[in-house]
Amino acid sequence: MGGKLLEPNALARQILDLISDKKGADIAMLDTRPVSFLADYFVIATADNERQMKAIADDIQKQLKKESILPLGVEGTPDSGWILLDYNGVIVHLFNRATRDFYRLEKLWERAPIVVRMQ
Repeated sequence: MGGKLLEPNALARQILDLISDKKGADIAMLDTRPVSFLADYFVIATADNERQMKAIADDIQKQLKKESILPLGVEGTPDSGWILLDYNGVIVHLFNRATRDFYRLEKLWERAPIVVRMQ
């Protein structure tokens, strides 16, 4: 695959910065290592509208692709209210407000320590 290999913590923090640059809201990074084998970290953020959600997801993929880091999978669409980007050790959840309130991932994964929270 080439490119530099980022540790999951560094990758998650880079994704946090990319989301913040696109004005994502209520960004959280959860350390899921103690409670799950799915990923090392979840990055969860809220977008104000479909256009912003698409812009955030596209920018994450574009910027990481420059470093030869490709997602294992992408699920959801902006109009569904949830996009999931799977970067193996890091899973990114982008929500609209209503969908985030409905699924309450932070509550579901409350035993996972919050590493970073950006309002």
